Amino acid sequence: MRGQEAKSKYYKVSKIRWLTDDTFSLRMTGQKLNFKAGQHVILSIPGSSQSREYSLYNGKSQSNPEVLVRKIENGIFSGYLSMLSEGDIVELNGPIGEFTIDESKINTRHFVFIASGTGIAPFRSMAETFPELNYQVIHGIRYGNEAYDRQVFHPARYTDCTSLDKTGKVQGRLTKHIAEATFSTNTEFYICGNSNMIFNSLDILKE
Repeated sequence: MRGQEAKSKYYKVSKIRWLTDDTFSLRMTGQKLNFKAGQHVILSIPGSSQSREYSLYNGKSQSNPEVLVRKIENGIFSGYLSMLSEGDIVELNGPIGEFTIDESKINTRHFVFIASGTGIAPFRSMAETFPELNYQVIHGIRYGNEAYDRQVFHPARYTDCTSLDKTGKVQGRLTKHIAEATFSTNTEFYICGNSNMIFNSLDILKE
């Protein structure tokens, strides 16, 4: 399969780091994963038919794969992951996907990363993998504490848009900010998050 390592691998959970009451990062150890920033993996529980796709959260300099997980109310798989302990085994398939940066454009393009919630994951991977990248992050979240690991991004390049409190650089929905922003003609846009945000952002950027 294109963009995918076909063989599943088994990894040991090495660290679960809670970022908010319902969101955590899951780090695993095992065979080194050869991936491109922006790709995702499929996590499965050995012996179970349950699986889910997660963007890789770590940069290429980190040998251990890491994903960002939000525990969904009544969500079977995210609930299961939230109960894992260090040393437990998960099955990983991948990496998969073409949501990656063309490295030949790094020195000539301005990159705008638009994310909602845990959709920030592939952009953290990109920012860590390419520290020389000319980028801007627009992150739509509900509350300021959902600006997961914001210290990874240059402060001048990260804009959090908070819809339910006033702690963000911008108060209100990220689509309102996008509609009012000005972007250079050499900008490339990457969008990741819930489907409504993606479609609304695309409509705004087409205008």
